[in-house]
Amino acid sequence: MPIQPLSWVSIFRLGTVQLCLGAIVVLMTSTLNRLMVVELMLPAVLPGALVAFHYGIQITRPNWGYRSDTCGNRTRWIIGGMGMLAVGALMAAFAIPLLEASFWTGLGVSVVAYGLIGMGVGASGTSLLALMATATAERRRPAAASITWLMMIFGIAVTAITVGQVLDPYSHERMLAIVAVVTGGAFLVTCLAIWGIERRAGVQAAPLAEPMRFLDGLREIWAERAARNFTLFVFLSMTAYFMQELIMEPFAGLVFQMTPGQTTSMSGAQNGGVFLGMVLVGVAATGLRLGALRSWVVAGCLGSAATLAGITLIASAGLKPLLVPAVITLGFFNGMFAVAAIGAMMQLAGQGRARREGTRMGLWGAAQAIAAGFGGLFGAALADIMRKALGNDATAFGTVFSVEAALFLVSALVALRVMEGRQPSARMGLVAGE
Repeated sequence: MPIQPLSWVSIFRLGTVQLCLGAIVVLMTSTLNRLMVVELMLPAVLPGALVAFHYGIQITRPNWGYRSDTCGNRTRWIIGGMGMLAVGALMAAFAIPLLEASFWTGLGVSVVAYGLIGMGVGASGTSLLALMATATAERRRPAAASITWLMMIFGIAVTAITVGQVLDPYSHERMLAIVAVVTGGAFLVTCLAIWGIERRAGVQAAPLAEPMRFLDGLREIWAERAARNFTLFVFLSMTAYFMQELIMEPFAGLVFQMTPGQTTSMSGAQNGGVFLGMVLVGVAATGLRLGALRSWVVAGCLGSAATLAGITLIASAGLKPLLVPAVITLGFFNGMFAVAAIGAMMQLAGQGRARREGTRMGLWGAAQAIAAGFGGLFGAALADIMRKALGNDATAFGTVFSVEAALFLVSALVALRVMEGRQPSARMGLVAGE
């Protein structure tokens, strides 16, 4: 059966799956993290270790991608992965009151929960990207990547803002009910959104003509210079990107005495900034062909570094009214850098040896996951160490933000070396008839 390239409606449907994935994950990495640190008064390194564990599980992403390349029926992996993610999220929420009543019981449940979350994200997310890379027409790939990630950020932002509005006054029962509604709704919407797309596109993967073991296939991809260099860039830049993920809400709660609802809403506003940054690059770079993807990556990294320096000054001066605008600005520059890198990723996935799109996406997904786990844990651990050593929360968190800013500067330099300085080869293609 010949491949029928995805229509824009199908691309938006796949983006809805990514939206659901982001809606669940933001509760785990932001809201539950803050509850452990501030309400339960646990060290930030504990939720940092749990989130790092869920990212560490995602080192299996290349294997999920390889299965997508060779075993067929990616829809099965997408739905199954979302189911694991939903169950893991419910368990993680249930572990919050358990941690308060019996620490070790709650910790055991949390470890199992975050393991399921990592497996769910790896299976669903990697298979979804592999499906997009194989079923999307080449000229539409940059736009498809932008649309999909914009919808994910939209889901993160809307979920965080909405949950922030209904979470106060906080109680464990209210939190559990909210998480149940979000996870159940996300799973149902995923099933409806993905159903039938792969079959109609005619891209169900058949066994490779040249069978090989997974590790042999991975070595083959790693031997490609472009894929290897881009993997190194992804690791470094994502380490910087995720360093503040686990500490921004605790920082706002400890330094500026913001409530759980206020910090969750702030997290949503930050992701709203990410959304705006992605829109700008998606329209300007892919649609209007203004500037190379490398230029947008570098601009996003430099802007992120400058904004982190500004947040450090805001904390030391106690300028609470400037915090949320600064966090939104940080999200904006993060979005610029991220969507440009994603556009390059989608283009590179289809290059090199054929029938390896899933394995390449898995390799880069694994690099991102390892960097996210390492960056989040490093940021949380450094915050704990600095708080104890300095005895001043504002200065301690400011130190972490300064280190993160330095990593963004290094990432900008690396991008100049490993990314090509060409303009995107594809237009947005949203006009009729394309």
